[in-house]
Amino acid sequence: MINIDIEPVLENNTEKTTETEENLLQENHEQTHQQSEENMNATINGEEMEEKEAEVASKDKEEECSEVKIETSEIKEQPVIEVNNADIYQKNILILSNISFTVKQGELIYVVGKTGSGKSNLLKLLYGEVPVKNGEVNVAGYSMYKIKSKNIQRLRRKLGIVFQDFQLLYDRSVYENLKFVTKVTGWKDRVKRDERIEEVLNMVGLKTKGHKMPHQLSGGEQQRICIARALVNNPEIIFADEPTGNLDPETSFDIFKLFHEISKKGTSVMIATHNYTIINQLPSRVLYINQGKVTE
Repeated sequence: MINIDIEPVLENNTEKTTETEENLLQENHEQTHQQSEENMNATINGEEMEEKEAEVASKDKEEECSEVKIETSEIKEQPVIEVNNADIYQKNILILSNISFTVKQGELIYVVGKTGSGKSNLLKLLYGEVPVKNGEVNVAGYSMYKIKSKNIQRLRRKLGIVFQDFQLLYDRSVYENLKFVTKVTGWKDRVKRDERIEEVLNMVGLKTKGHKMPHQLSGGEQQRICIARALVNNPEIIFADEPTGNLDPETSFDIFKLFHEISKKGTSVMIATHNYTIINQLPSRVLYINQGKVTE
């Protein structure tokens, strides 16, 4: 996507007035943005924190929507992930070195390697949990080198993350779990929100489970809820870290099959796994991690 600013062509006798208005608007924008950042630093608990996150997310959405965006066939061919000569550190210890690869739109990639080889750290680098110290890393249009925290939050609205241990809110229903995501990411239209929740539940085969509590679902169903949660904001990329590590073989196959269906609809998917059986059953591109290197 290319963001371009369109400057209106005005008559000569209105140029000075327009410049003055634009300066005033710019000053107001900067003051509003500064005030927003100061508010974010305040300590807010419980529902107040959720409401503040929703307010900030809504402002960010309005800023993004205010920009004029143009899509071309050339842009669509650009990778959604680009990594060039990057190193990954964990507490100043080099984990992976000189990494280079790209991921295209709608591509599904397995990331395989032994336990502790660095699979999770690679995913964390890509969604901003681990900082980029050197090299070039671009994810969904954002450069990850010295990325600001506010931009990490904006980036993550374009991503979906699926964890091995589910990380659901067990004191809330399935519907409320998904509603929470829409709330903190700035959804205001209740009708559209509920339509999207119903849509993603249908996508993962759990359309009738919205009223259930997480503990009332099987492990496979809970993981499907996690995938639905990751899909709510229609992400460009989904990162799944050992998503079937706690599931039986049959359920694991169904989860991987679901990821393949999602990628065919245009969402890129990266799955960290060591389940070679399913990789053979549902083949796709593979990144191998071994002795601190990433190869294909």
